[in-house]
Amino acid sequence: MNATPSKRKVRVKSGKGRSLSSKLWLERQLNDPYVARAKREGFRGRAAFKLIEIDDKHHLLKPGTRVIDLGAAPGGWSQVAARRVGSAQGKGKVVAVDRLELAPIAGVGFIQRDFLDAGVDDEIKALLGGAADVVLSDMAANATGHRATDHLRIMALAEAAADFAREVLAPGGAFLCKVLQGGTEASLLATLKRDFSQVKHVKPAASRSDSAELYLLATGFRG
Repeated sequence: MNATPSKRKVRVKSGKGRSLSSKLWLERQLNDPYVARAKREGFRGRAAFKLIEIDDKHHLLKPGTRVIDLGAAPGGWSQVAARRVGSAQGKGKVVAVDRLELAPIAGVGFIQRDFLDAGVDDEIKALLGGAADVVLSDMAANATGHRATDHLRIMALAEAAADFAREVLAPGGAFLCKVLQGGTEASLLATLKRDFSQVKHVKPAASRSDSAELYLLATGFRG
């Protein structure tokens, strides 16, 4: 019986002007099966598979669902949401929000604003045609390299996203956001439990095992 040959790991040479950290990052990208799969399947990044794996298990993105994707750029999560709710075929709605530009995605409306700006929630609801069924947030603050600082910064974003979700979700809606392990995520978990019937941590396989990132999934918004 012929054995399946193992894929040889790609090694990146230390080029002139390339730091060790950038060399290691490039090496990891070149050897990441999710990066290769994203290119094959037309997604804008490996993060798309995190949402795919979470949705395969928890079934958030049903046909006809109205979805908001906060901090959407480059758009991988919006692509997944659009495909699953059928927004390009008029079955659901997906609105992406980001301060950065976002190249057009079929079935996705885009608002280039900070989601914390005054009036953005009303603008989004108008584009959605009502309240949202699902609010997604894969946002992360720019890393400083200092673990405690990075944890606090991403948790501040998660808490702001949770507050936003409470303003725009329809009763029974769901909220999914990225957090980092480090202690303060427990307080967000506690506040979400007051407003949602079920709250849990999830870590999809596509989330790198050496990463401290987790996702908080809150379902059954009480309204």
